[in-house]
Amino acid sequence: MKPRILVTGASGNTGRPIAEGLASEGFRVRTATRSTTPPFPSTEHVRFDWADPTTHEAAVDGVDRMYLLVPALAEDPSLLVNPFIERALARGVRRVVLLSASAIQEGSPGLGQVHRFLREHAPEWSVLQPSWFMQNVSNPQNQHGASLRRDGTLMTSTDKGRVGFVDAADIAAVGVRALADEPSHDTAHVITGPQALSYDDIAAVMSRVSGRPIRHVHASPEEVRRHLQEAGMPEAYASMLAGLDVTLRDGAEDRVTDTVQRITGRPPRDFESFARAHANVWR
Repeated sequence: MKPRILVTGASGNTGRPIAEGLASEGFRVRTATRSTTPPFPSTEHVRFDWADPTTHEAAVDGVDRMYLLVPALAEDPSLLVNPFIERALARGVRRVVLLSASAIQEGSPGLGQVHRFLREHAPEWSVLQPSWFMQNVSNPQNQHGASLRRDGTLMTSTDKGRVGFVDAADIAAVGVRALADEPSHDTAHVITGPQALSYDDIAAVMSRVSGRPIRHVHASPEEVRRHLQEAGMPEAYASMLAGLDVTLRDGAEDRVTDTVQRITGRPPRDFESFARAHANVWR
């Protein structure tokens, strides 16, 4: 019998395609979200809330492997996630795959501490470290997606800095392999799309495919932080995102990797293909 795999955040950009991909390969998949409604049929499902420990035991009962999406907007997710991992390992979970980010190094505060804890304690592990999601500009719940729909603008302090924007479906495809393959990958996967592009570049692509003028607003880090707070984001998280813009400006994400091709056997999606598929969002 194939392993039972817990997928947290199973209604999200990566969780849902990971759960569906694993189910299509015959794995026993247990989806976990804050809702009692399964994200798709033919799966085990549990209600799971990082802030509610009473939901944790049922989530990991009988589980062999798990995919972890850490709580959104948490200042230090390690305070919730590391104790959960420790309890899950004690209950028999052997493999843990964590969604992190390319900008977060192992051992750095917060999510970087979860990365280190996994490497040091989990018998089998992988950390997915994707660059910036292409979905950030199509999702109305993201600050960029919301401003693009509202007035056709992107505000950043990245200047001409370039990013290897990646489709969430490609991240999920790597995640499926990290959870399904034998043996375990036991590594961190830095995941990018096939091109490093500036926000000026992607604004030009979105303008061309949608027929609507899209503008990248060059702002200072302080202006970005204030803009995010005015949109309802907590101050600490807004400051963190504004700080990341500065790292992009300085070239921290100006790279591409072969991870998607090497792990999945197919090339990653390019931004223009993604934009053409989502052009109606910006019209």
